[in-house]
Amino acid sequence: MATLSIIKNDPWLEPYADAIEGRHQDAVNKEKELIAADGSLKAFANAYNYFGLHRTPTGWVFREWAPNATGITLIGDFSKWKEYVKYALKPIGNGVWEIKLKPEALHHGQLYKMLVHWEGGMGERIPAYATRVVQDEQSKIFSAQVWAPEKPFKWKVRRFVPDTRPLLIYECHIGMAQEREGVGTYTEFKDKVLPRIVADGYNAIQIMAIQEHPYYGSFGYHVSSFYAPSSRFGTPEELKELIDAAHEHGIAVIMDIVHSHAVKNEVEGLGRLDGSYNQYFYGDDRREHPAWDSLCFDYGKNQVLHFLLSNCKYWLDEFHFDGFRFDGVTSMLYYNHGLGQAFGSYGDYYNGGQDTNAITYLTLANKLIHEVNRKAITIAEEMSGMPGLATPFKAGGIGFDYRMAMGIPDYWIKMLKEKKDEDWHPTSIFWELTNRRADEKTISYVESHDQALVGDKTVIFRLIDDQMYWHMMKGDDNAAVNRGIAMHKMIRLVTLATINGGYLNFMGNEFGHPEWIDFPREGNGWSYKYARRQWDLVDREELRYGELNAFDNAMIELVSDIYDFQALPVEKLWDKDDDQVLAFKRGDLVFVFNWAPFKSYTDYGFLAPEGEYEVVLSSDNKKFGGFGNIDESIRHFTQHDELYADDHKGWLKLYLPARTCQVLRYRHNNK
Repeated sequence: MATLSIIKNDPWLEPYADAIEGRHQDAVNKEKELIAADGSLKAFANAYNYFGLHRTPTGWVFREWAPNATGITLIGDFSKWKEYVKYALKPIGNGVWEIKLKPEALHHGQLYKMLVHWEGGMGERIPAYATRVVQDEQSKIFSAQVWAPEKPFKWKVRRFVPDTRPLLIYECHIGMAQEREGVGTYTEFKDKVLPRIVADGYNAIQIMAIQEHPYYGSFGYHVSSFYAPSSRFGTPEELKELIDAAHEHGIAVIMDIVHSHAVKNEVEGLGRLDGSYNQYFYGDDRREHPAWDSLCFDYGKNQVLHFLLSNCKYWLDEFHFDGFRFDGVTSMLYYNHGLGQAFGSYGDYYNGGQDTNAITYLTLANKLIHEVNRKAITIAEEMSGMPGLATPFKAGGIGFDYRMAMGIPDYWIKMLKEKKDEDWHPTSIFWELTNRRADEKTISYVESHDQALVGDKTVIFRLIDDQMYWHMMKGDDNAAVNRGIAMHKMIRLVTLATINGGYLNFMGNEFGHPEWIDFPREGNGWSYKYARRQWDLVDREELRYGELNAFDNAMIELVSDIYDFQALPVEKLWDKDDDQVLAFKRGDLVFVFNWAPFKSYTDYGFLAPEGEYEVVLSSDNKKFGGFGNIDESIRHFTQHDELYADDHKGWLKLYLPARTCQVLRYRHNNK
């Protein structure tokens, strides 16, 4: 076997070549095994077209894989929820059960379940491949629903190609995206929130909590029905309308997919679908996740791979999602789920604690997704830093397009919690934001939904705290607010300006949403007060939230206008910790930051390519909540220095007010 390029490109991985080549070969072998009958992963991953309920030209057919069952009967509206022989399934081999019904037996909108018998017990179950699951408002009981509209959905945009140069993601949650206290809908999001995202300039939305989940407060991470879009937000067609509308505006739609674990609920979920403990999940002490109160998939079973791989294809084919952000990847990669483990050296990734079956699944999932849609986007939420996660499979990697740069928000929180403003060192900031593997693209972000949940604080809340409630009016010269607004802008710009793949923002944080996220629960009296977004704050002209939003719009527009911005080299021009000044160059843009809380500098000089510069963005602009001390009309010319003539560099001297950042565009060489 030829040496994989991931090893060639990183000599430090050479001692672990056997492990890396072994996991690569595991995926090759498993793919050959799975596609032996069908010829490709794309053809193999069709379980949803076989299992579940389907209307055919001659009636209805329903199938379920339940090897431990001794009998299965469909019950529902049509049977008055009683068990009748005429609705009993028959075993057809390999643990599969089937029933065929006449056209008039079932109707669109009817509710149903399976009544499953097994040795020593029985129970009502929702089919594993149910594509529509609803909850009764009074009883709170979940049921599958026959979903077969007479008119199939017609897509306006048949083929969509995401813009990933750069990828600018707006992370969102349908239910809490509305201003009103309650659960928002797909249609409300399409009509009210999508236009805001379009205006903000983001080119992708990443939607959380799409897969059906019994408990709303789980944020969608305890999935029960993997093939059903959550009905609490609306119908499947309304979700399709939202995706279609996003595509019309040039916005890609990424789904937050949860294949790392599943809800423990047995009536709603897959926990004991056929009465056994090890149908989809481990049957031993690995069955339950020690930290998440959920169940862990057995990725070593081909039937489980069939279920999960088909699930990836289903969302791409049926709903035209443009890709996935895989949740909880760290938990999948390691037998100990990465809990309590420090990853301080390469040896920690190849010490035998890796779940090779899960790694094989993730590798094949990436291969499949890109086989279905070559332009699809895959992102790994992974915190251990396993090498090769976001490296192509042919190079020896697991094949994700991007990995979340999870250390960046942790860094900002640590800085805000532990460092005085005068101790913010640009050398540290620059290193943290640019320290990444050369062969992997990352998604950089200041804060995602994780940093906005109760128990944590958003960046703006850490900066301003309760002063936000009283001093966010324009004209209110409050020191805490002025500091918070200034640093909020700087932190965001430096994070965006140093991306090597993409950038992510959680909805509302672009304008400094003032409060946390807290879903309805017993502890808050089942209140929706904090499970929403207060859009009126950014719309009200007398408040300062609009200034932060305007800056976010401006910086997003700045990088959007530069094709392949994320691929431009990041060249450090200057960093001086004593002064707290940082400057770096990307293409024709020079980014300059003065982190000093009290020191402003006149004619502050640093070396830059000789020529003329103009200011194209200033955080100190009054429309962004600044003081207007930077004269953006001035053209700046470098001062020649013979010492650096061979490098074609001169001294660029600027006025740098305290706690400001500015971006200058290089115009031409002025020799």
